[in-house]
Amino acid sequence: MKFLPLILANLSRKKLRTTLTIGSFAVALFLFGFLAVIHGAFNGGVDLAGIDRLMVINKVSIIQTLPRSYGDRIQRIPGVKYVAIQSWFGGIYQDPKNFFPSFAIDPVTQHEVFPEFAVPEDQWNAFLADREGAIVGSRTAKRFGWKVGDRVPLKAPIYGGNWEFNIRGIYNDPREGADLTQFWLRYDYLDERRTVGKGDVGWYAVKLDSPDDAVRVVKTIDDGFANSPYETKTETMQAMAASWVKQAGNIEFLILAIGGVVFFTLLLVTGNTMALAVRERMGELAVMKAVGFSDRFVLFIVLAESVLIAVVGGAIGLGFSKLFTLSGDPTGGVLQSFFLPASAMLLGMLAAFAVGILAGILPASSAMRLRVVDALRRI
Repeated sequence: MKFLPLILANLSRKKLRTTLTIGSFAVALFLFGFLAVIHGAFNGGVDLAGIDRLMVINKVSIIQTLPRSYGDRIQRIPGVKYVAIQSWFGGIYQDPKNFFPSFAIDPVTQHEVFPEFAVPEDQWNAFLADREGAIVGSRTAKRFGWKVGDRVPLKAPIYGGNWEFNIRGIYNDPREGADLTQFWLRYDYLDERRTVGKGDVGWYAVKLDSPDDAVRVVKTIDDGFANSPYETKTETMQAMAASWVKQAGNIEFLILAIGGVVFFTLLLVTGNTMALAVRERMGELAVMKAVGFSDRFVLFIVLAESVLIAVVGGAIGLGFSKLFTLSGDPTGGVLQSFFLPASAMLLGMLAAFAVGILAGILPASSAMRLRVVDALRRI
């Protein structure tokens, strides 16, 4: 630390250039943080999806329904612990741009199949006692200012008419990247009011006794409904989440590719700036050697300047990136998660440190090998 004043004095001689170089690192690391957020939004669901849970959908498409009677048959299969009903509701709050996933669920088994969605017991009991009750994720509740006890009107383009629900509970999930945007209404209330599709469900969520039973249960379910009017396609929820990510993979790849090119370009510019700064100071470095400073000290000073610029710029960029995620999801709920994890920030700082070393190693090596006579001849 005793050499820090010397390093800062060298950097402050060209304040504008130092500021712009730090700014380049800040922009690059802000972009790095943003790309980490996008990557997590596309892939976070895969990491959180359980391998001990299955999703049973219509073989034709997920938008095709299945008979309600299938649930009882699936429940009798050895290795199946719980079966939960889920159907897409597609409610709209006030304006079509206010998107959030809304599902009709079986209030009896939802809690058992998805225990990670934590709802206070008194709120869950209130939901069970109210046919017009609803449970909403904390992120969506915060987005619209909803609280327990509010009566919320939704439009239902699929089923028609206006629907009103009483917010009876708000769920949370302590896991990073968890989906806190969902809105749950009761399946029995949906089936009672709708005029089309009565008795049908969107899909089944199946909780297994053990992940080891997954392959056998998947085969049993699909073979059991083969050649029926409603054939099924069953996968683990992890595999299903991965397939959905794959469908959107071109979008993610495009974002990451463009961002990666910009990121790499900014780093090249930064490295070139550091090399230019060293070339301009050849005379000063030669004088330092002439008065007794070692080659290794000169190498250390140049590398320290490069690393300090990189670390300061990286910290600023990642800090702004974190603040950007705290301001909320700019997509209006399209992404189920929008956050920058601590692991990504640590990786970004390590990347900034590494780039600082790489950007300064060639200029520093050149300064270390500098001959005093040759350098003084240029002054």
